[in-house]
Amino acid sequence: MSDDGIRLLGPDGERVPHPTYSCDAGPGELRALYRDMALARRLDTEGVTLQRQGELALWPSLLGQEAAQVGSVRALRDGDRVFPSYREHAVALARGVDPLALFRLFRGVDHGAWDPDAHDVHLYTLVIGSQTLHATGYAHGLAKDGSDAAVIAYFGDGATSQGDVAEAFNFAAVYDAPVVFFCQNNQFAISEPNERQTRVPLHQRAQGFGFPGVRVDGNDVLAVRAVTRAALEHVRSGAGPFLIEAYTYRMGAHTTSDDPTRYRDAAEVERWRAKDPLLRLDRLLRAEHAADDAFFAEVEAEGEALAARIREGVRGMPAPRPEELFDHVYAEENSLVERERAEFAAYQAAFEEV
Repeated sequence: MSDDGIRLLGPDGERVPHPTYSCDAGPGELRALYRDMALARRLDTEGVTLQRQGELALWPSLLGQEAAQVGSVRALRDGDRVFPSYREHAVALARGVDPLALFRLFRGVDHGAWDPDAHDVHLYTLVIGSQTLHATGYAHGLAKDGSDAAVIAYFGDGATSQGDVAEAFNFAAVYDAPVVFFCQNNQFAISEPNERQTRVPLHQRAQGFGFPGVRVDGNDVLAVRAVTRAALEHVRSGAGPFLIEAYTYRMGAHTTSDDPTRYRDAAEVERWRAKDPLLRLDRLLRAEHAADDAFFAEVEAEGEALAARIREGVRGMPAPRPEELFDHVYAEENSLVERERAEFAAYQAAFEEV
């Protein structure tokens, strides 16, 4: 195992044998994994651009983390449930969530309004770490119902400093909840590096709670897929939770409001650029004659079409009505909310009369 974790595909695109994990993906599956990552990167690039143009309030980039997300989500079965944080754009895209639903959230049009049941992807969670508790509770419910479905909870290295994550680990372990905790360790919780958060590698945290944890090269889509599949089978068997630390790197800013040049140097970024997850799979596909220039051109064209749809869709989004903030506060009509709605409407109307 490399310092980066379990690896099946090196930075130069060469296959790396491993005694426990292996890649069974054929040429078609390898091309599909590349396509997923490339489209996610194009979506992400468009998100950054739209925010810089004033079309979005904020955008959290996933640049560099495509393999961690695509490899893990492609290990899931239909019916497995995803609990994301707020950066899992590749996961949502691969699961069939309309990308414009993501952009509505960051434009401030709604709070994220896709149907979690339609694609088994819950809404983005901006409260750091809380989704691990939601995922654990949901997984516990699945086990009580006798379901063979599993749950995966995504979070970053910074979230491991939250008490919510420790509570989720403990509850899941005690009750053998079928949940895979998937930590994308991109090495910076906003501006704080890992060494200022923890004294041990993050995957070792699982040992203290009584369940297994492994580190995988988060820029190796093949290794991530293989490790996540094994982890999912572990939790399905009733053996309890599993922690995966996908060791990767955030190539861009934490969000578009962040300036990463203030806390990391350019040389470090360049070292990780050489480990680019798309580039290493590109090299493998070409070396094994599994893809040609026509395939890569087709994927690029599909990405540009996706970006054009996103641009048009975002710019055409209507502004929400101010009174919508009172909608969906409670499942049933509430007299206090209705009185507040009427008062707010009267307040707004007063400006129209002036």
